[in-house]
Amino acid sequence: MATDIRNIDLREIKTALIQEQRAIMMRQVLGNRSLVIGFVIVLFLALVAVFGPFLATYEPNAMDVPNRLKGPSAEHWFGTDNLGRDVLSRIVYGAQISMSVGFSVALIASFLGLVVGVYASYYKWLDHLLMRIADGIMAFPGLLLALALMAALGAQASNVVIAVSIVATPYVARVVRSEALALKEQTFVEATRALGGSNTRIIWRHIAPNTLSTLIVLATFIFAEAIIIEAALSFLGAGVPPPGPSWGNILSDGKNYIFQAWWMIFFPGITIILAIIGLNLFGDGLRDLLDPHSNQGRKS
Repeated sequence: MATDIRNIDLREIKTALIQEQRAIMMRQVLGNRSLVIGFVIVLFLALVAVFGPFLATYEPNAMDVPNRLKGPSAEHWFGTDNLGRDVLSRIVYGAQISMSVGFSVALIASFLGLVVGVYASYYKWLDHLLMRIADGIMAFPGLLLALALMAALGAQASNVVIAVSIVATPYVARVVRSEALALKEQTFVEATRALGGSNTRIIWRHIAPNTLSTLIVLATFIFAEAIIIEAALSFLGAGVPPPGPSWGNILSDGKNYIFQAWWMIFFPGITIILAIIGLNLFGDGLRDLLDPHSNQGRKS
């Protein structure tokens, strides 16, 4: 009977500790303004991208030439462009392209950067080879390299993902490698090696998982950078081809009418700025949450 009472007490204590840990975590999350504000902005844009067809009141490519270059009104909240298309609808549909490109690049670059980074940190001969390739890619300005790759691959959304992923992967690999080099010298890795653990087990069970917190934070910044590069490529005519709506080519359409129709530049520009601010705030908040020492360093 005493054993049962002790078991009940231990279970209750364990449950109370778990609840207290959850409460502490929730307080830390809600007390992190950057994380909360960034999350709300990113969530809003993600919902706009997912439910865009239901939110837009007009087809993004539906032309209404008699009503071209009309300012914001109750009928067209963000006005119309040079072909009479509803700017709000094009921005909403453009969110699908820009957000999906950014998310895909962040996912692909994070995975490739993780693989390259952990293997480069573990094998010296591979480190020299992979890091020299990374240095060669990083020697070119990101936008210029992406533009050259798009010239070779052709202007379409899938090629934008490939080009920007190639640009972003070396940066992720560098950060992961630096983190993994420190982890490789830790006692738990040495103990696993002494117990006969294979290299693959050490890399993927002990080193790689411990780099994920840094990788997740880095992915948010890669996401933001990918949106900027995609918009720049589309603005230059090397990204998503018209008439497909993209925040970049919406800006490109409006550059010739900036004095006649300011809304063609203002609203898509504000949307891009909002997305970048949201992702950067979210990334900063995640960094403070996952690595409290970085926040203390900035405050001191």
